[in-house]
Amino acid sequence: MTSGFSRLRREDLLKTACEVIAEQGFGHTRTIDIARAAGVSQALLFYHFETKDQLFAQAFTYAARLHLDALSDVERSEGTPLERLRTLLRLCSPAVPTEGWRLWIDAWSEAMRSSELEDISRRIEVQGRLLLRQIIEAGVAAGEFTCADPEGATWRILALVDGLAVQMHVHPRALSRRRAGALMRTAAANEIGVAPDKL
Repeated sequence: MTSGFSRLRREDLLKTACEVIAEQGFGHTRTIDIARAAGVSQALLFYHFETKDQLFAQAFTYAARLHLDALSDVERSEGTPLERLRTLLRLCSPAVPTEGWRLWIDAWSEAMRSSELEDISRRIEVQGRLLLRQIIEAGVAAGEFTCADPEGATWRILALVDGLAVQMHVHPRALSRRRAGALMRTAAANEIGVAPDKL
């Protein structure tokens, strides 16, 4: 029972850490900020995490695990390739207001200086890219999609999604969520030979 409570407390702390880091950024977040937001002492925080770097890395690992679990749900789905693609695009859409994108964008920047964050972010990117390519290939095989280069299409779609997310969070007035969603769906539709309104 104690270990179960400890695991629950640890999960709560990681969730809170992700929220604070998404709001303030890795570079401006202090452990005291996370402790206050979680309603605990710094001593309790350091009971669970020995250092600030360990806390940050594990918080990003926690967020990554949630995203990877969501990708796995799409991968296991029995829907058609088009249905699975719609779900994946909604999951990754920069048009959906979420603190998650702020965390990812900041983590990408930190990953240039942290091998641990680079490894975690690369694993997420690789799984997402493989899943999208598999969906496109399945759609081509089923006759739903027309795409001569699923690998290239995958890179182009995800590059646009990432780029739109950066633009929307760094320059929030430059692009509306509606316009970003339309750009993403149109680009994906063009890559697989379907009408944008199907996505």
